[in-house]
Amino acid sequence: MQQRMIHQFGAQPGVQHKERYSQSEHWKDGKFHNLEFTTMDIKASKIPGLMYRQFFTKEGRLPGQSWSIDGWASALDVHQNDKVKFVWFGHSTLLMNINGFIVLIDPMFGDNAAPVSPFAVKRFSESIFNVIDQLPRVDLVLISHDHYDHLDYGSIMKLRAKTKQFYVALGVGRHLIKWGIDAHRITEFDWWQEAQAGMVHITFTPSRHFSGRGITDRAMSMWGGWVIQTAQEKIWFSGDGGYGKHFAEIGRRLGPFDLGFIECGQYNEMWHQIHMYPEEGVVAALEAGASKVMPVHWGSFALAMHHWKEPVDRFVNEALKCNLPMILPAQGTPASLHYEFNEGWWQGIN
Repeated sequence: MQQRMIHQFGAQPGVQHKERYSQSEHWKDGKFHNLEFTTMDIKASKIPGLMYRQFFTKEGRLPGQSWSIDGWASALDVHQNDKVKFVWFGHSTLLMNINGFIVLIDPMFGDNAAPVSPFAVKRFSESIFNVIDQLPRVDLVLISHDHYDHLDYGSIMKLRAKTKQFYVALGVGRHLIKWGIDAHRITEFDWWQEAQAGMVHITFTPSRHFSGRGITDRAMSMWGGWVIQTAQEKIWFSGDGGYGKHFAEIGRRLGPFDLGFIECGQYNEMWHQIHMYPEEGVVAALEAGASKVMPVHWGSFALAMHHWKEPVDRFVNEALKCNLPMILPAQGTPASLHYEFNEGWWQGIN
């Protein structure tokens, strides 16, 4: 168990890593930087109270019941006429089937989003770790950044034998190599870099966030989102991050998009610059040119103080005001760009 906890941290950057990272225009003074000034307004005096609320104040932040996630396997059907099918497993974990080409985004299938902290941050739903066992193979894993709720050691260990390629933010590769994945299967991306993987074209896009798995590696790897382009569809995954000028730039360079998976949840006024409020997520989607949206980064873990339903309720209300079409399938339910939003699945859960 102790050895597993040590491995959870991943790899510290060595001299050779930092020399390579310094070739990025976003590396300065020994770390990566956002495109605009970004900080977290958390004073030392606030930390004890914040920690207490995080681990001991649960009312409203957790659903009154858990739920099972099943039925997703039908999304693996390859007879799609090149159309994209996808399954959301909660938080930011997405499985995409592009005519048989299987993509996993931020595969966090673990039950705990804070595996090295003294208190667990448990998944709302029942365990979904067995999903990985049921996957026949994965063509491509995309990892937006190295935070524990996006890069899960246990999930990667189960995926490494059945995944062909890993496309990751610059600096994340060192963690995967430490965990036993061959370097030739890993491609690292700086912002705006692109590559072709099978039938899909991938571009790494900026976000306004940070990285790090411990107290000494903050901003020692990059963070961002992904554009996934097929012969017929263009999809954007925003990644984690606060509102900023980069959304309009993403739209100018790569938009418009048939669908945007937009961060929604885990926000607070103390870290507003690194996590958007839901209404800002709608604005970001519109600025980037998404014709339809789906909110992610909610519905699985209590990583902020808000009610567990608040992010999606606020996002839906704002999207309706802006006449922005939405896709809101339940966790584990196969969907496509033609999925119609009716009544929210979360409304029937306490």
